[in-house]
Parts: sequence; structure tokens; C-alpha cells
Amino acid sequence: MIPFVDFTREYKEIGKEIDVAIKEVLERGFFILGPELENFEKKFAEYCDAKYCVGVNSGTDALYLSLLCAGIGPGDEVIVPVNTAVPTAMAVSMSGAKPVFADCDENFLIDIDKIPQLLTKKTKAIMPVHLYGRACDMGRLKKLAVANKLFLIEDCAQSAGAEWDGKKVGTLGDFGCFSFYPTKNLGAYGDGGAVIINNEDYYKKLLASRFYGQADRVHCSGFGINSRLDEIQAAILNAKLKHLDIWNNARQKIADLYRKLITNPKIILPAASNDNNHIYHLFVIRAPKRDSLKKILEDKGIKTAIHYPAPLSRHSFFAGAKQELFPMADQYAGEILSLPMHPFLEESEIREIADVLNNYA
Repeated sequence: MIPFVDFTREYKEIGKEIDVAIKEVLERGFFILGPELENFEKKFAEYCDAKYCVGVNSGTDALYLSLLCAGIGPGDEVIVPVNTAVPTAMAVSMSGAKPVFADCDENFLIDIDKIPQLLTKKTKAIMPVHLYGRACDMGRLKKLAVANKLFLIEDCAQSAGAEWDGKKVGTLGDFGCFSFYPTKNLGAYGDGGAVIINNEDYYKKLLASRFYGQADRVHCSGFGINSRLDEIQAAILNAKLKHLDIWNNARQKIADLYRKLITNPKIILPAASNDNNHIYHLFVIRAPKRDSLKKILEDKGIKTAIHYPAPLSRHSFFAGAKQELFPMADQYAGEILSLPMHPFLEESEIREIADVLNNYA
């Protein structure tokens, strides 16, 4: 069997480092807002070339707290891509604002050309998603945001280490929001997230809002929630951060090998991103009769996934009274298939997957 991801191979490679990191936390007996978190926040900010990092308990809370920090709430609108994970739009709903959906382009990213027609007096932010590990065109998005006095909140849940124009994603907008869910390129062994920022005022607000609104752990000065990246997860992330670029490079080589070996013209491969650092959180192909292909692969012991089977506009929670049409996202939702992708895939496994795809008629 070829698994979609394989945490056992990862642990086999770095298990000793992980064991030491966890043991040190247990021996220290300090589990919340301690030295491991401070160390990770410092290292991850440095890695991203940002001034500040605030660890929180999930990528969803990273988005939610960033929206609150920006003063976005009831009556406001935030533009998000229609083809992304539910948490992107759910974070907007959690803030009290309304997610306004934009269609995607040929690279599955938010179609920037569609954004101007969605802008209203209620629009307060654009929330691009660097989907599958590919960076959005942050140059165009930043110009659009500045021209319309909008916040730019980057959803970097799938893109730790990706770049646009030589800069790490998350540093190109007002807030950079990351998830450390186990499957991510930089994943914890549980839930986790972070926000990176360069604005000191936002930094202080985020520190307070993740801890019940208590900036000094004593006095509550504003609204806040309980959203903290715990010491054990921070220790695991500290151990793994030094491997992130190596693992991302491995993903890129795997993507190149997929492209070389998959020759079936019916299979549409994701375009290469030579100008920017695409770190392939997922390798997503398009194929006719996708469900049939998925079953063929499953029958061969090859695990796949669909990211995502329905645009957010088709979910009952987000659907309005009138079903809007999103031609690209609606089409792609029936064609996309995520192939196995993790740094520990072996060449023989990639060849086996390619053989099945090349024989698909």
C-alpha cells in the first residue's frame, strides 16, 4: 500500500529529536506559555523574516484573531476564494463578518481579476489562500488592497516556506496565518497555529487576545479567548523547523518526478512555478471521470484524497438564497485529485503511481 501521508517514516527519521524535545518539556513541568513557545515564536519569525510571531492553538484561530485584531466584525465583508478549506470562511463567520466568495484561476488560486467587482462599502479585507503550497500573486493583491484601503490577511495554512518574489508568504500582507495541523509541511503532533506580523501594535493585541484579553496575565483590557500553542507542540515544532527546507526541497523533487513520469495526456498536471518557491503541500492533478480514477488507484493500494470536493458556496452553511455560479471552481471540483505527497515517498512508489495513471483510459 502507498499511503497518502506517512508519519511513521517521518518519526523514524527524527524520532530521537522529538523524544528529547518532549522529554525536556515533561521534566521542566511547564506546559503553557513557556520557554518552548517563546523559542519557537522567535525562530519561526526569523525563518519567515518577520518581526513577530504569536503561537495560537490552530490555523483557524490564527485567522479569527487576525480579523478581530483588524477590527473586522458584524456588518463587514471579507473576500475569500470559493475553493478552499471550510476553516478559511468559517473564521470570517466567527468574527461576525460575511465571507464573499471569488472564483479561482487555472492554478486553483483566488482569481484576482474577479475581486474588483466584489468590492462594496462593506468590504474590509481580502483573504488570499496560498493553496496547495503555491503562493498567490501578492504583488497584485497588495496593490489592490492598498488602493482600496483593505486589510490583506494571508491564509498560509498550506504554505510554510513558500515564497513570492523572494519573500516568504505571510510577510507580504498585514497578517500571515499558519496552521501546524499534522499533515502540513511544518506539522505538530496535534493542533497548532501561528500569526506572523510586522506591526508592534497588532503583535500586542494578538498576545492579549489569545489569553482572554489579558496583556499582562492579570488585567483584562479587551475581548479575548483561550488560544495558546502549548509547550509540547512548540517543542515538536522547534525540532522540526530545522528540517522544513530540506523536506520542502524533497517535495519539489517529487513533484518534478511526477511531471517527468506521468505522460498520459488525459491527466492535467499542476503547472510548475519556477519563479517562486512552490512547496507542494499537495500535488493535485485533474482528470476526466475523477471518481473512477480514484477507485482504480484505491484498488491498487494507492491512497488519494480530494481537496476540495465542493466549493464553499455549495455548503449549506455558506450558501445564500441564490446559488451563485463559480465556473472554474465548479468545474475543477469534479476533476481534482490529490496524489500521495510527502518528503518520504520513494521513487519506486512514484513510478508505481505514474504507471497506473499512464494506463488510465
